[in-house]
Amino acid sequence: MSKSTKMMITVIAILLVIGLAVTVIILTNSKANKSSITINSAEDLENLISKVYEGQEDKIPSSAQTQVIDVKDEVMVKSFTGLDNGDDLQYLVVSEPMISSQAYSFVLATVKEGVDANKIAQTIKDQVDYRKWICVSAEKVYTTSSGNIVCLVMSSEEVAKPIYEKFKTLAGAVGQEYEKTEQIELPPEMYE
Repeated sequence: MSKSTKMMITVIAILLVIGLAVTVIILTNSKANKSSITINSAEDLENLISKVYEGQEDKIPSSAQTQVIDVKDEVMVKSFTGLDNGDDLQYLVVSEPMISSQAYSFVLATVKEGVDANKIAQTIKDQVDYRKWICVSAEKVYTTSSGNIVCLVMSSEEVAKPIYEKFKTLAGAVGQEYEKTEQIELPPEMYE
């Protein structure tokens, strides 16, 4: 075997190893945020909320109601997610109390094909109004994504964290996780 043939075989072997390594990395990364949940309808999101609530009944306000929101209704989309519109959303389902002295909101949405769910989760964390209730505000805001599902939970730490953790457990894998803690600004006279 000539020296150039050996060199060519070595180069081909190195390229095959590199190609295999790149393929493994791509497959690993594509599965990192692959949800174990399949959502084909708004009803599937409602059912997912029910599954998250199983065993968590003592944390949820008794008047919490789950409802499907029309993603074309910009006012409602803005109210529940902070997004300016629902153009990137396929389905939106919300669980909130109709009347309560407790700040609580659990929102699940699916994004349309080709939309970055992780980016939507970050935008929701940045833009959602955690003071939207008249007399109370949410202490903690948690958002993440799993596949094409976006999750938002906001309430007190004691309520929001278990709901958020249960969603992550059911999802199997999540993308980037975002959280925000409310900073209460008191008038200067309150510090005296």
